[in-house]
Amino acid sequence: MAKAEKLVVEVVAAHNLMPKDGQGSSSAYVEVEFDHQKRRTRSRPKELNPVWNERLVFPVADPDDLPYRAIDVGVYNDRAASGAASARQHGRNFLGKVRVPGAGVPAPGEEVVPQLFTLEKRSLFSHIRGEITLKIYRINSGDVVVKSKPEKPAKAVVPGPEVVAAPTVTGPKKQPQPQHPVVTVQPPPPQPEPPMDVMPQPAPMVMKPAVMHADPYPVPAMFSGPGDFSLKETRPRLGSDKASATYDLVEQVEYLYVRVVRARGVPMVGEAVAEVKLGNYRGVTPAVLSHNWDQVFAFSKETIQSSFVEVYVRARGSDDHVGRVWFDLSEVPHRAPPDSTLAPQWYSMEDSKGQRGGAEVMVAVWFGTQADEAFAEAWHSKTAGVHGNGPLGSIKSKVYVAPKLWYLRVSIIEGQDLFPMDKGALAIGRFPELFVRAQVGNQIMRTRPAPMVSTRAPSSPFWNEDLMFVVAEPFEEFLVLSVEDRVSPGRDELLGRLVVPVSAIERRWDWKPVVSRWFALDRGTGGGNVSGSNAHRFASRRVHLRLSLDGGYHVLDEATAYSSDLQPTAKQLWKPHVGVLELGVLGATGLMPMKTRDGRGATADAYCVAKYGQKWIRTRTVVDSLCPRWNEQYTWEVFDPCTVITVGVFDNCHVDKPASGNTTVAARDNCIGKVRIRLSTLETGRVYTHAYPLLMLHPSGVKKMGELHLAVRFCCGNVGNMFHAYVCPLLPKMHYAEPLLVRQVETLRFQATNVVAARLGRAEPPLGKEVVEYMLDHRSHLWSMRRSKANFFRLVSVLSGPMTIGRWFELVRSWQRPVHSCLAVFTFLVFVTMPELILPTAFLAMAFTGLWRYRVRSRHPPHMEMRLSHADGATADELDEEFDTFPSSRGDVARFRYDRLRSVAGRVQTVVGDIATQGERMQGLLSWRDPRATLLFCIACVLAAVIAYCVPMKVMIGLWGLYAMRPPRFRSRMPSLLMNFFRRLPSRADILL
Repeated sequence: MAKAEKLVVEVVAAHNLMPKDGQGSSSAYVEVEFDHQKRRTRSRPKELNPVWNERLVFPVADPDDLPYRAIDVGVYNDRAASGAASARQHGRNFLGKVRVPGAGVPAPGEEVVPQLFTLEKRSLFSHIRGEITLKIYRINSGDVVVKSKPEKPAKAVVPGPEVVAAPTVTGPKKQPQPQHPVVTVQPPPPQPEPPMDVMPQPAPMVMKPAVMHADPYPVPAMFSGPGDFSLKETRPRLGSDKASATYDLVEQVEYLYVRVVRARGVPMVGEAVAEVKLGNYRGVTPAVLSHNWDQVFAFSKETIQSSFVEVYVRARGSDDHVGRVWFDLSEVPHRAPPDSTLAPQWYSMEDSKGQRGGAEVMVAVWFGTQADEAFAEAWHSKTAGVHGNGPLGSIKSKVYVAPKLWYLRVSIIEGQDLFPMDKGALAIGRFPELFVRAQVGNQIMRTRPAPMVSTRAPSSPFWNEDLMFVVAEPFEEFLVLSVEDRVSPGRDELLGRLVVPVSAIERRWDWKPVVSRWFALDRGTGGGNVSGSNAHRFASRRVHLRLSLDGGYHVLDEATAYSSDLQPTAKQLWKPHVGVLELGVLGATGLMPMKTRDGRGATADAYCVAKYGQKWIRTRTVVDSLCPRWNEQYTWEVFDPCTVITVGVFDNCHVDKPASGNTTVAARDNCIGKVRIRLSTLETGRVYTHAYPLLMLHPSGVKKMGELHLAVRFCCGNVGNMFHAYVCPLLPKMHYAEPLLVRQVETLRFQATNVVAARLGRAEPPLGKEVVEYMLDHRSHLWSMRRSKANFFRLVSVLSGPMTIGRWFELVRSWQRPVHSCLAVFTFLVFVTMPELILPTAFLAMAFTGLWRYRVRSRHPPHMEMRLSHADGATADELDEEFDTFPSSRGDVARFRYDRLRSVAGRVQTVVGDIATQGERMQGLLSWRDPRATLLFCIACVLAAVIAYCVPMKVMIGLWGLYAMRPPRFRSRMPSLLMNFFRRLPSRADILL
């Protein structure tokens, strides 16, 4: 019989663990299981590189059986040691596991060396990284074993060429301390642990760097504190001047305005410029021949260091002025809207000798705020280093109106007399493969080849297929249709062409089809020579079409989960607005440097873009500032409270115009970050002032690019219309009467994004394509492992409620708590004997739960969550895949299969996200995230409880069954009121990064 032995698992340390406590760290402990026995170490709070140096001892009944067994080592985050807010949050998070086979464990007396193991995942979606160092060996059962005692904190050397663990004092004799700088780890609070055998501590152990392996996908340490990525409430000094009530959501900033209109009587011929000088600031107008400038200069009052302002008129390129006039600032009047614009006056100018002649200049000087009408078009003193009409135009604030988008439906029904050009095609048995190619602008689509039908001639194909395009007003494009024959692979023969102006196509507002028409085909180009009998046949070729511009749809250019507009295209179908949204863009702090300028170091030229509905706004660019202050306010009409406003911050790359004037490579503005705010989560009439973290995902990981300070207010004009909107269909009626396919919606959204970007790029100053695509989140439908994990864990969070109920039921069945089990059995018997109390009790319980949660509701609007987006744990490989182009640019060998996998996985990702959205809407019924929806639901629950109590259960079930099985003629194609209300509930999709 083999001698009894003991198995010793010495847990030394772990390295580069995944943060799991939401504060950039973890409180890790190790649990070892062997032969149905479990032992665990103590927790090391707030440490990603914990050092334990603890021995866990297991008795081995049969040493000969050890090679056939395995040692399971798991690393977990202790939520209790991490400082959980409540006992309900206590538990643990999985940090990794290792399975060590027992065959290689050294026998008693053999040399023991430390081994480094890479932590493994528990499932595909686990966020795991790091390594653990273990020493596993066997000892004889007769060796001395002492119980574990509270030890002094171990000292771990700062990572260097080698890592040395300091010994622990085990007797009166002190062990030598390592000659390295050490960091003391504070001991954790005592906590109950299961009994375990611990061997005496050995001499110091040295881990050589040869066995240390770096993480193959390191994640940069970008987390400097728990509050870095949180939403912060601010208290700015918002304007309270009643005369400028339209600017009461921003800080009032005073400016000195100088308007130089024109000059007369100037003794010179040629182009002249006007110069405004205030202390060290100098603004110059463009040189004009007519001496008519009409330009406004704005100087911030806080930067004024002079007591007078001067206006010079001089010839272009000359340093000597021909006229000068100056104004004492103490005599300058103040103007505030709604006062009329200050009228300019003629002032006599002095020449360079101080004498007054006949030269005069028309000038107006006044003090005002950013509420002044001249603020948007004025030259600002902080842009003194920007020269040229192009750069100056790109830094001004503007309001853009996106073009009105329409769906163009092209129904291709059939063709007639479409004979192939090759006379012998039918003779040799080749049937024509006829299809129609349609093009509108850059959008190209084609039908499937017409199927062969025995009852129809090959020259009269039948398609009956719809092609959808996105067009914008004013309609400048043409619809080009070409009927082609697939002669051979890669070769198509043109049979006829048709060109129709989009502006001539009939418009419709509902699902009633328009009248179809026959259109004759033209010869076009590329059709080859046609003569003889073919020419006669060509003259009769035509195609049967049904063309319409569908104005009953809403053209989606954003994802439905965080769309800013749900109105149909046709304005005749719009409903009255329900409120007004006011946004004050105060400023930003702590922006990351985006460029370097000579003499000024790292800096940024930041501006802000906000998009809601068709209205886009762009603030002015604040040059050379990492803490810009805009203080601009904008207003939108709100037609649906269940919409989202998107605010983004960008770095202007058009300020530094190339000296050579080479514009071959257009400058692209850099994205700094964006924020989404759902209007339904805002209380009516309340002003929200917060600093939103600007999170940006880069190929190297997630970074905080700064903080955006906003003031938001949502005002409601009619409470009845507001609550009525919650039971109206989310989308216009056409989306339910003639629904579009999922793949059509994604394709049309991509086309709509390109159309909007092209039209806004033609404005002055243009809004770059990169800005429009970033604001509309055009890459959200592409495959991303990080986003898929986020959607998966959203689904897990939704299913945690039913799982908790299941665990509670198992607890009741186990009778571990007899009082609870008795109460549950009694309640069950009561409901069995009186089933009419089931629904009233359930509805009242939900209503009172919602009312109880009212006091703990969130007081702040939601923001981009890094943890929910799983951006903090994304590996370099996952980020490289997410930032890859489509089609892939990572090689030609696996491009086709890789792109096909990404296309399919993108649909799976969308489906998982939609499922999670539905579950989060269920949770939103009682969460008070949308206070109006929760109030409506609570009132409905109370009414339902009364109705359910008064109406017998059998009657209710019978009525429900009859209602569900009613004939189709008594049904409506519109969704029910409950479904409309449910689809308007908020989800967390709008705060995904």
